[in-house]
Amino acid sequence: MKAIIITQPGAPGVLQTAERPSPAYGRDEVLVKVAAAGVNRPDIFQRKGNYPPPLGAPADIPGLEIAGTIDQIGDNVKRWKIGDKVSALVTGGGYAEYCNVPEGQCLPIPEGLNFVEAASLPETFFTVWSNVFDRGKLQPGESLLVHGGSSGIGVAAIQMAKALGSKVYVTAGSDEKCQICQSLGADAAINYRTRDFVSEIENITHKKGVDVILDMVGGSYTPRNLQALAEDGRLVLINTMEGRDVQIDLSIVMRKRICITGSMLRPRNVEFKAAVAASLEKNIWPLLTSGKIKPVVNAVFPAHQAADAHALMESGDHTGKIVLTFNI
Repeated sequence: MKAIIITQPGAPGVLQTAERPSPAYGRDEVLVKVAAAGVNRPDIFQRKGNYPPPLGAPADIPGLEIAGTIDQIGDNVKRWKIGDKVSALVTGGGYAEYCNVPEGQCLPIPEGLNFVEAASLPETFFTVWSNVFDRGKLQPGESLLVHGGSSGIGVAAIQMAKALGSKVYVTAGSDEKCQICQSLGADAAINYRTRDFVSEIENITHKKGVDVILDMVGGSYTPRNLQALAEDGRLVLINTMEGRDVQIDLSIVMRKRICITGSMLRPRNVEFKAAVAASLEKNIWPLLTSGKIKPVVNAVFPAHQAADAHALMESGDHTGKIVLTFNI
């Protein structure tokens, strides 16, 4: 098969097309002929040599989400059959013509969606569900603040939280991105380059604060997040793009009874990911089928232009997801 490999740690140009053997698949796995693969921040970190893949994942083939057609099935697979069209969360190896996937990490492609749209879903939707709703325990009627509202994570979080009955506020890096976030359902969008999100949240919520914050920034945002949270608020961390070493006032945590949590999705086991998949299929997939939630795909590149796709993601000029295609 053809695969996009990391020839050495470095800039986008280290991504090259190469021939690789098709991956083996286990008794509880399926082999998917990949039509499209989503591009995500962890792919960037892996390419730079800053995010080693978990044990068992390909060391030099990035890619955490795919959509395609099941080509082979393991002996223990019960739900799927050859020819089924699926989207799937994978531990790595998604930038290739074939990828092996545990049965429980596959989901049916929602009716009306194509392979490109389906490939844009798993990594972000799994991340948002497991962090905002499972760990952050966001409830209908509560409020959510999403930093990076125009990112792939952001556009998923806006739509999922709104569809399930919460108020959603976001930060984004331009007025144009703020407008896009509001068009997706955000109740308010704050341009972090021109306005202070703490004071803006204070004004919007009449000094109450927000119930849950989904943060991928870390660094200087962390003490400010504590200020922006309501009593009994939950801060959920999924990345530390600005830095992981921070200083906070613990008295704020105690006074407001704040819960600080966070997670990484990629190292979690198959059973955990299968449980998230089941929750998504029950709670979110019908909303994708009905059109209440829509994939937001900013750009599509043929797989051999993966370097250009990574450059676009690193530029920050995109809104929503970037997807690679294989022979479609």
